[in-house]
Amino acid sequence: MTTPQQLHREVDPRVSRSVTLALTGAFLIVVCVLAVVGLRVQSVHLGYRLDAVRAERVELGALLRQLEVELATLRSPARVESRARQLGLITPAGQQVRLAREYVAGTSGVAAAHQARVEAALR
Repeated sequence: MTTPQQLHREVDPRVSRSVTLALTGAFLIVVCVLAVVGLRVQSVHLGYRLDAVRAERVELGALLRQLEVELATLRSPARVESRARQLGLITPAGQQVRLAREYVAGTSGVAAAHQARVEAALR
């Protein structure tokens, strides 16, 4: 009987090292590609969000202008006078108007005392 001959191979350490380096390099390339793709997807999502925020800003600007017009309309003297008449209010006669003493320019009251202090400080 004959026995088959078996070949004996010696493992070359350079081959296993080069295979390890190749696999590590391929892994790093895959990781980098996935990172770039992830960043690009995030960039697209942020672009959509930015467009939505800009559209909302335009809408809010239009609403603000509309509210400013409404406020100006409600504050107009003609509208206030019209509403006062609807409520039964009338313009007071001259003898019905009384001014608070501290706001009357003259020789007495808080305003006069303040004016006297200002004049004294300027001398």
